[in-house]
Amino acid sequence: MRTSQFVFAVLGKRQGTGVLLPGNLILTAAHVIGGAHSATVAGMHREPQRLRVVWSDERLDAALLLSERRLGPTPQLSTVATDRPIPGCMILGFPHIQRDEERRPDLDQFTGTVLPMAGLLRHTLTVELDRPPATEATDGPSPLAGLSGAPVYADDGLLGIVRSVPRGRGHRRLECLPLTALLADNEAYRWLPDDFAPPRPVTATHPHDQPYEEEYAEAVGAAYRRTRIFGLDELGKRASEWDLDTAYLSLEAAPRDRETVPVPRRIDDLLADRPRVLLRGDAGAGKTTLVWWLASHAAAGTLGPELAKLNGLVPFVVPLRSLRTRGGGFPSPAELPGVAGLVIDAAPDGWAGRVLAAGRALLLVDGLDEVTQDDRDDAHTWLSGLLARYPDTRCVATVRPHAVAPDWLGAERFEELTLLPLRGEDIQAFVTAWHDAARLDAGPDENLADLEHDLAQQFRHNPNLAELARTPLLCAVICALHRLREGFLPETRWELYDSALTMLLGARDERRRVGTPDGIRMSVEEHRQLLQRLAARLVRAGGQTEFTREQALQRLEHDLPSMPRVRAQGTPEEIFTHLINRSGLLQERTDDVFQFAHRTFQDFLAAKEFVEDDSLHEPLHRAYDQQWHDVLLLSAGHCTRRDLPVLVEGLLKAGSDTRRRDLKTTLYVLAALAAQHAAWLDEALHRRVRKAVKSMIPPRNREQISQLARLGDYVLPLIPDPREVTGEAAGMCVDLIGEIGGSAALPTAEAYASVDHGRIARFWNRFPTEAFARNVLSRMPSNAVIGASTAEQLRHVRRVASIHSLIVTGSHAPEALVSALAGRKPAALSLLDNPLLADLDLLRSVDCSRLETVVVEECPGLRGVSALAGLPALTRFQLLNVPADATLDLRPLIETQVRITVSGIPRKNVLGAGVLGDRLAVR
Repeated sequence: MRTSQFVFAVLGKRQGTGVLLPGNLILTAAHVIGGAHSATVAGMHREPQRLRVVWSDERLDAALLLSERRLGPTPQLSTVATDRPIPGCMILGFPHIQRDEERRPDLDQFTGTVLPMAGLLRHTLTVELDRPPATEATDGPSPLAGLSGAPVYADDGLLGIVRSVPRGRGHRRLECLPLTALLADNEAYRWLPDDFAPPRPVTATHPHDQPYEEEYAEAVGAAYRRTRIFGLDELGKRASEWDLDTAYLSLEAAPRDRETVPVPRRIDDLLADRPRVLLRGDAGAGKTTLVWWLASHAAAGTLGPELAKLNGLVPFVVPLRSLRTRGGGFPSPAELPGVAGLVIDAAPDGWAGRVLAAGRALLLVDGLDEVTQDDRDDAHTWLSGLLARYPDTRCVATVRPHAVAPDWLGAERFEELTLLPLRGEDIQAFVTAWHDAARLDAGPDENLADLEHDLAQQFRHNPNLAELARTPLLCAVICALHRLREGFLPETRWELYDSALTMLLGARDERRRVGTPDGIRMSVEEHRQLLQRLAARLVRAGGQTEFTREQALQRLEHDLPSMPRVRAQGTPEEIFTHLINRSGLLQERTDDVFQFAHRTFQDFLAAKEFVEDDSLHEPLHRAYDQQWHDVLLLSAGHCTRRDLPVLVEGLLKAGSDTRRRDLKTTLYVLAALAAQHAAWLDEALHRRVRKAVKSMIPPRNREQISQLARLGDYVLPLIPDPREVTGEAAGMCVDLIGEIGGSAALPTAEAYASVDHGRIARFWNRFPTEAFARNVLSRMPSNAVIGASTAEQLRHVRRVASIHSLIVTGSHAPEALVSALAGRKPAALSLLDNPLLADLDLLRSVDCSRLETVVVEECPGLRGVSALAGLPALTRFQLLNVPADATLDLRPLIETQVRITVSGIPRKNVLGAGVLGDRLAVR
């Protein structure tokens, strides 16, 4: 981040310099302002603007000017934390003698040494310049005139501003106001935003850090700004890689620790206020893509307003799969810059540690599930130790949904988020983006527009197809197969993977009329045989996902003697090169380190090998290990009529043998999913599976609910009658019904409508809107909490006879809210995430005689609250996450008895705060 973007020329009673502080404030010397109420400021390559003076102190010789608009990124504040001189510091300012051709003030730069012990009694920050600035006349102005208010930097950290140039020192001494003196002044401090980062201590400068950091950011961008597009590798190397700005889809996620089922929110919003996140997601859900996107944009400082706090942080990406392939341990701080294999020179000594200590690191740990169960304890120890040593480090770690226990990193203050399956609008957005990329190199006879329209229509009208496209990977597979098959698609997830492999291993070259450019011709099945043995070897090695060329060649040397037709066409090295170049299934991750295009394809091929090698006992023996669960499930599709009962009975036995109810539930669910693959399976075995699954209902926690919900409609007949369960058990049944959702679950949801104060209402998003309102919400008890997030839901709120509490989320016009509330008399009303809301005047048009509580959150345009003053029953008002630079007028509520909570805004910006006293809480 260039320090020049923080420096401004200030034209008050005289010319001076100013520097940007958090909160769109400009700090300058008070004598530059000269008692005026405003001053003109101009940055490099920016138009001048007039700013008002909000604070000035002649004793400190400092003043603050406030801008109504954003002036630049947030600067780094620093403080001297040593008695020893600090050489290599820098001063930037606009001295009188520095002018451009049009006589406008121009920026000048000086270097010097901070002397912490000089001026100690006067609380002055003293800087000794490295050389005299210029020769001057004895009776003329100082050659440094105009430098008052200029910032003093140690590396990129602001230490203070210049106040004066003492006489008798040859103009080599500068006396400065230390930033700590400004922050100690209560009146000045209150103008800073509540969430500004405190100054970081400085004991020395490191002149090589900043240039290296800029180079490091470029290397991160080069490594992570592009991702491969599944099914489009025939476009050629450049076109088959998607720029992440195009490819990235802001996925929906949900916090894991909520008692209620939250409305899905974009992952960008959820990450904004969570310094540490454990992100769970299925295979292909987009976890790694998110990590890459965060790394590249944080390094470039180009994240949007939701994640602006991450801009300028230094991303350290730790792909755990790569660590295991290289046989290394978990990285020390000094090893973090090199662990991702970036194309960059070694970092300056101690650089990573300094970044971590300053709280400027963004640690991105990808794939906690890709280390063995035994190694995960070591991973936990490493990560918790690193964060204990550097407690201000932001961190996102990714993992499969059930690879680690709930709250596995709870002691380290991690919050858990779970990526949600793609829904209608996201699927449509992905389809559009995929076909846009395909057009880069489409043939003249290929009508991609018609294909895109057809697929979009299929997704809209075929719920089963939309259910298959749960993740970006699966959605890409569907797009690719739809294109290849000109509109015809598989019906199950297993058939989807099988068809994708066939496409990659054979149909791709046939479609392109590619012959044998390397002299090697292999059938689809021959490709599969070689690759499935390699995949099984990786899975047996504890779920390893990367392998070296040497490991691949060893595997081929072992297998090729059993494949004489392939062996006759080339050496193991030549066959491996062919697999890399022609299969489309293997990718080179770094020099001589390879991986399957996706972990799911590796597991699919490994499952095929275990079945065909009559080795199902291997994955069954490891059924306790979550890493093997996908292999076990995918094995079902490969099984013959003879093999499938072995798999199902093995899973039932593994489930009965464990006392851990969570694991027992998972294994019984896997048995049921495997049984669903059967064209024929003994009815007695089907009954045993149903009995096993039923024994896990009611579930006892969220983990068991999410597992049972994987079975979808299969579970519904096994849920007990609501008259047979009470208390928390009944509530867990409600949550299971809601997690399953869909039309088939409506009768069961209706039966449970009155359980636990209408708890099923939380799951409205999971059901057809009108049918749920008609059949379920109409049966709600009088104390139910109803939530609506879409316009369609809002229209159907009228079907609820009585609403105790209504929660409305999303951008809804006041007129729509009034219509929804017509005839309702809620006791509590919450309005969330609504940028259209400017005031609460809508409440004047509805019956609020029973309204006791109003909550408004994430409604950035709301300023008018006078409508609340006339509500007779109102006792509590919460206005949360108000923009920090807003001004909020609460004076209309002074004569009421309402207790008010406000967050996100400093108390000084609340009009009426003093009179409201302890009735107002500002967080």
